[in-house]
Amino acid sequence: MTIKSAQARSSLALLIEEKLGYAMTKQIKPAQPNGRYTPNNAQQNNFFISSQHGTLKRALKRQQLKKIQRQQNIEAVMGMSLTLCPDVTSRGRPDPDWLEHFISLAEDIANHTMQKLWAKILVGESISPGTFSIKSLQTLKLMTQREAEALQKCASLCGYLEKEDSYLIILGFYKKPSILDLLRKGSTETINLAQAGLSFPHILTLMDINLMYRQEIESASLQKGQSLTLIYQNKKVNFEAKSNDLVLSYYKLTQTGDELKKLINTPVNKTYRQLLSKTLEDEFTLTFE
Repeated sequence: MTIKSAQARSSLALLIEEKLGYAMTKQIKPAQPNGRYTPNNAQQNNFFISSQHGTLKRALKRQQLKKIQRQQNIEAVMGMSLTLCPDVTSRGRPDPDWLEHFISLAEDIANHTMQKLWAKILVGESISPGTFSIKSLQTLKLMTQREAEALQKCASLCGYLEKEDSYLIILGFYKKPSILDLLRKGSTETINLAQAGLSFPHILTLMDINLMYRQEIESASLQKGQSLTLIYQNKKVNFEAKSNDLVLSYYKLTQTGDELKKLINTPVNKTYRQLLSKTLEDEFTLTFE
């Protein structure tokens, strides 16, 4: 056995003991009669729990350990929520059913980083009830590390559209062809989001877990002088059309995506900002406030 494999087994044994409440011992098997060889796939379980306690008592102890861990988890989340809560006026109390769902989901969260997200949810719901739906809680609970990473990368590219209370990612634009030149498709410019860290697999992941709509969305046709305003990290960015018939294209987050995006406070992706300015500069005036 190599050193690494020995360390892995030791670590696994400790993990098992923490969860079961008992250590597992290797069983010494009697030699096979007549020197018969037992293939690996025919081997039985070599480890068992050596204890004077019966199976029922061991099961009860494991349940107690689980209850203790859950209690520690929910206490950690609620403690963090008090630390994070600002001194503002609350609009009311969270719905009792919502709060019960929250506790039943959050008590299984042992990861410190994830506990902080759940604490932010409790703070947000305490300040403004109805901010986070139960569906969003369930989505967050089931998210894998890969899905959480995709949301993190997405968040740094999102602009907030105040009038729709939603987040979106500008992809580019196209210019509608004039009536006199219907055969032309018009000029089109698209941003390669992968250059800013949001790859196509990331986008598909967000679509699969219903955090982003599957279809690209287009703005209304903008005429010269008209503009669209988005908010990036509390700073407004104004996209003003330099000519007529310009249409912005973008990915839009779903309601669940909007709610979970509010938990992630990341700076604007600098590469994306540069790509945005370079792609739109010919047809739009971008004003950063």
